[in-house]
Amino acid sequence: MADLQAELTRTVRGEVGFDVTSRALTTMDASNYRRVPLGVVAPRDADDVAATLAACRAHGVPVVARGGGTSIAGQATGTGVVLDFTRHINGLLSLDPASRTAVVQPGLVLDRLQQAAAPHGLRFGPDPSTHSRCTLGGMIGNNSCGSHSVAWGTTADNVSELSVLTARGDSLRLGRDWAGAPPGLRPLVEGELARLRTGFPDLPRRISGYALDALLPEKGADVARSFCGSEGTLGILTEAVVRLVEAPRARALAVLAYADESAAAEAAAGLLVHGPLTLEGMAADLVRSTAGLPRGGAWLFVETGGDTAAEAHARAGTIVRAADVVDSLVVTDPAAQRALWRVREDASGTATRMPDGSEAWPGWEDCAVPPAQLGSYLRDFRALLGTYALRGTPYGHFGDGCIHVRIDFDLLTSQGVARFRRFSEDLADLVVAHGGSLSGEHGDGQARAELLPKMYGDEMVTLFERAKAVWDPDDLLNPGILVRPAPLDTNLRFSVLPREPVDVVFGYPSDGGDFTAAVRRCVGVAKCRTTEASGASVMCPSFRATGEEAHSTRGRARLLHEMLAGELVTDGWQSTEVRDALDLCLSCKGCRTDCPVGVDMATYKAEFLHHHYEGRRRPVSHYTMGWLPRWLRLVERTHTAWLVNSLAAVGPLAWAAKRLGGIAPERGIPRVAGVTFTRWSRRRFRAKVRGMRADWRAGRELERPRGGTVMIWPDTFTEHLSPSVGEAAVRILEAAGLFVVPMPTKTWGVTELPDEDGQGTSYTFSPWKARRARVCCGLTYVSTGQLDRARAVLRETLDVLDVFLRADVPDLDDEVPIHFVVLEPSCAAALRTDLPELLPDDPRAARLAARVLTFAEALDRHAAPDWTPPRVDRPTVGQTHCHQHAVLGDTADRRLRSAVGLDGELSGGCCGLAGNFGFEKGHYEVSATCAEEQLLPSVRQAPQDAVILADGFSCRTQLEQLAGVRARHLAEVLAEALEAEAN
Repeated sequence: MADLQAELTRTVRGEVGFDVTSRALTTMDASNYRRVPLGVVAPRDADDVAATLAACRAHGVPVVARGGGTSIAGQATGTGVVLDFTRHINGLLSLDPASRTAVVQPGLVLDRLQQAAAPHGLRFGPDPSTHSRCTLGGMIGNNSCGSHSVAWGTTADNVSELSVLTARGDSLRLGRDWAGAPPGLRPLVEGELARLRTGFPDLPRRISGYALDALLPEKGADVARSFCGSEGTLGILTEAVVRLVEAPRARALAVLAYADESAAAEAAAGLLVHGPLTLEGMAADLVRSTAGLPRGGAWLFVETGGDTAAEAHARAGTIVRAADVVDSLVVTDPAAQRALWRVREDASGTATRMPDGSEAWPGWEDCAVPPAQLGSYLRDFRALLGTYALRGTPYGHFGDGCIHVRIDFDLLTSQGVARFRRFSEDLADLVVAHGGSLSGEHGDGQARAELLPKMYGDEMVTLFERAKAVWDPDDLLNPGILVRPAPLDTNLRFSVLPREPVDVVFGYPSDGGDFTAAVRRCVGVAKCRTTEASGASVMCPSFRATGEEAHSTRGRARLLHEMLAGELVTDGWQSTEVRDALDLCLSCKGCRTDCPVGVDMATYKAEFLHHHYEGRRRPVSHYTMGWLPRWLRLVERTHTAWLVNSLAAVGPLAWAAKRLGGIAPERGIPRVAGVTFTRWSRRRFRAKVRGMRADWRAGRELERPRGGTVMIWPDTFTEHLSPSVGEAAVRILEAAGLFVVPMPTKTWGVTELPDEDGQGTSYTFSPWKARRARVCCGLTYVSTGQLDRARAVLRETLDVLDVFLRADVPDLDDEVPIHFVVLEPSCAAALRTDLPELLPDDPRAARLAARVLTFAEALDRHAAPDWTPPRVDRPTVGQTHCHQHAVLGDTADRRLRSAVGLDGELSGGCCGLAGNFGFEKGHYEVSATCAEEQLLPSVRQAPQDAVILADGFSCRTQLEQLAGVRARHLAEVLAEALEAEAN
């Protein structure tokens, strides 16, 4: 390996990685399989590819070509050298609207081609659900299809010419009429014409095996088409000429509802005569929420096109009338169509969890049968699942007879793996009995290649082996795939994971308390590798900033997987490779919502940091910014805010403080408030009580709150750095009729005593047992992985609020439920998610989490019925806080903004400051890049009178420091409008 690495380093201009991290990132694709490579090469051009092939050929080391790594059959993994085309050979070389062709490199992401073609009214026809991260090279290697294949076919149908390097270094230009055919291929085919004419099933989605029938003379002897779907086993693609199709100017989406999936499947083939662009099907048990879908148990998504919206709508109406449906919906609004398509596109991830939360896996993801056979095939398929006591949720390309499904195989035990094999063999027989193909989209890989003799017979499979030998006589390219395959039940990625639970701090309730199961959530669909944030999505800002797989959610999950496996990453929790990959995780929690399988990398990062630094000295920033609540309370107690601010204003002193504190030198130090929010609110409340007492003594009727009772949470940022936000919130909440009570600053000294009859518990309040304490969500301790400290802080918080959280304390819980309004979204998210997961055995934790409200939620649920919010009537820009997007939701905020006349959509993404992240030394560049993605451009382009909203202190600080703009919390904007109305 050392000799190979040295030769590659000498001859290849691109990156050569034989380090642990590079190898760990490519052990898996999106399949059930895992193979550890020797190294990874990111070539800069075709010469680098040739040099890599020469070196590997000399050392007898296999080569595997890899694009986005989203293959689900194991063909993008290997034990030799992996070629990563996504870093450099990823360009769109030319696009000719007149000829409707484009010249692309293999690492080009499909969406980039679509964006370039769109201004010309063109597009590439095939569009897998992974279109935002899959590459053209991977699509050609697997002959990918996508939802529009009923209209525009497979990738092979849209390829014109291919530039390929063979394993022995020959450069070929593949095309029709035997163009580019390696020596020996034509005689091989011409000697087997009869077999090739009769040995392939006639299907729109026949992907399995080699497409040798494309070399028949009556089919144009198309070598390029035959190469498609060869899964990197015949040659290495370096360039492709692809055909583009005319995109319809307008589209409509007809959503047809049926009683069940079999009814939808049987109806699909009959709708093809109407020329739809798509004919996709899925059942209700795959959908997280059926909101927005017509009533039914399964749906067909049928897209139609036209020159005008009316024409597209009319065609959709024709299909609705032709279909025998339970219910239907026709959508013409592009945004509404995108929202519905996201439900379908996320299915490859959501299908990995059954409705009860148990795991499901690929392996039999994309079998295809003749469309007319689909209904009967699905019934037989369901029966076979029942025979093996397995569950799965079919969905997919009903118009092409191609079905995707994730099945709850037990791939962790020898008995489960044996059942997986038996089921696979029986399902292959079932598919063949229905005249189908083992693969209808994603290729055979290791998952199905072993079973190809069932579909083709031994003689045809032998012919495949002979064709492989013509192209690659040394078996250098992706060995063990398609021909002479590895058994389908070997190299399973779960076999290396520990069988005993790992000792962890978080509860992981969605994964049965098992950290290993949490890490298994990542199946590799790689939505986190999307290079541009769209809409309100957040995940994964650090990947978009760096473009490095190690800084994607998937990359980090892969490293954690290898850490648990202990074969490649051998240091366990002490791994520097995992630590470095997690270093640029912003803990934005975007993956918790945007990842189709709900990976929560922020929690995994906190868990890892806790173990990594256990008993060891931490980075200084963990002590400065991680302990921020402690330091600011010290400033409050010593009344030294003025001194801190004065010293921070002196350049040399600020420089020294930042250097000693691990703070990025580019950052300014925020000012500390002279009067904390708690002090202000208690003064205000005492004055209010005095006024009420005076009114009572004077015989005046006391004004009673018309809404609910709330406490405003004095989070560290509102308390010490921006108390004006809390003050504004108090004014608005009181104006809305809510009774705002100050947060307690002591524990209650509660003692539990048994009732006299011994049947229950009573409580006594002992003032002399009370002690001074403050509530805190523990956010800064969690984000720096100081979980023992976080748990201690959260227990103290529960003690402070004890009397309000006991389920059986009368008057205080049932009759007067007090809710807690948390103005800082990240703190609210910590209380809703981290608190109950860190203290799962304390019932008070769940009760407090359930009582947490955002500012907008408090007004939405508890404002007086007769309250009318003040009008603002101005455009607005800004950013939805990433934790609000991922954990809290912003429905109430949207309603409130609409009610007060704040028009405009807030941007998605992440501001990049993310609490302590953007302040830490070494993170400034990534932090600023994240802000430049959506937030800063939206502010720069905003109208002059626009209100700039940012509920998070980090977001407001980022805007102030990078753009010189003062953003405000929604509470501040409403308080200003309320004051203007009063005047």
